[in-house]
Amino acid sequence: MFYLSQLVSRTAAQPDQIARLERFLGALRHYQRHPYRRDLPPPPAVAESGAARLLSYGGSGPAVVFVPSLINPSWILDLSARRSLLRWLGGQGVRPYLVDWGEPETEERGFCLDDYITHRLLPLIEALGEPVTLVGYCLGGTLGVAAACLSPRVARLAVLAAPWDFNAYGDDQRQNLAAFADQWDPLAQNLGVFPAEALQIAFWALDPDLLEHKFARFAGFDPASEEAEDFIALEDWANSGPPLSLPAARQCFDAFFGRNEPGAGAWTINGAAVDPARLRVPALVVSAGTDRIVPQESSSALAGAIPGAAALCVNAGHVGMVASRRAPSLLWEPLARWLAGA
Repeated sequence: MFYLSQLVSRTAAQPDQIARLERFLGALRHYQRHPYRRDLPPPPAVAESGAARLLSYGGSGPAVVFVPSLINPSWILDLSARRSLLRWLGGQGVRPYLVDWGEPETEERGFCLDDYITHRLLPLIEALGEPVTLVGYCLGGTLGVAAACLSPRVARLAVLAAPWDFNAYGDDQRQNLAAFADQWDPLAQNLGVFPAEALQIAFWALDPDLLEHKFARFAGFDPASEEAEDFIALEDWANSGPPLSLPAARQCFDAFFGRNEPGAGAWTINGAAVDPARLRVPALVVSAGTDRIVPQESSSALAGAIPGAAALCVNAGHVGMVASRRAPSLLWEPLARWLAGA
């Protein structure tokens, strides 16, 4: 209802408002009634730390640990049989693992982002008992930089569309996010977590036209086509996910978006500086040229901050870079070559 009310308000003065609303509602009904359901067999967990698990995707070769964002489900990297970066990499000479953060339980509800790194991510890495390549996506890449600074187990680091310089969002966006967080804070305090639905609204606000445009494209798909199934898979992922702990949400809004602690060099964990300039491991920084969630200027800042880092900018959006039809040629194959040392 929130998105519909926003669409109504955004089109109120336009002569084709009724037609646009009818098209959107028709496409929405097709989405809701579509029979596609994600049914991939779940990979086994090889380690656990609280609610978090480390999932194994088979393969042979060096261990590569993928760190997704805490926001939205981890399976964006294992979206479907056609769109699974992790299952594809399992046949490319590496052993991919995925951090599944799980639902915040009693202990995690008190966690800030630093706690997720020190009490969940680092123990999962340590459980493998060997050097690992860490690959972080979105906020998971930001957390991955910190983990690489703290753990000698991290032998290589790749970050995919990871926000680092939060000044790249611009003053208006950052102020709007701060006001949004304050608006939702009373409900979040009552719930004890920051609800996933609120986080989805925050992402929607970064690109308010996207919802109507993508459902307009979906309306033109053959319901039996791969394009329609891919759309459903992505929407199901985008519209689901666990809530975020209140301290983690506040750190995102206040310390990251508000004060730009990572980009300003002011982020510390237990007294240790999270300073990418101190990293002495091979690194790859990937940004997305049409990213509306993490601006290219924010993610690409890490390429200049990590000594000797290789940089790649792909012509895709934030999600498209990992899960679109073009993702294999744009990202999967270059990532596999880097993982192989090419």
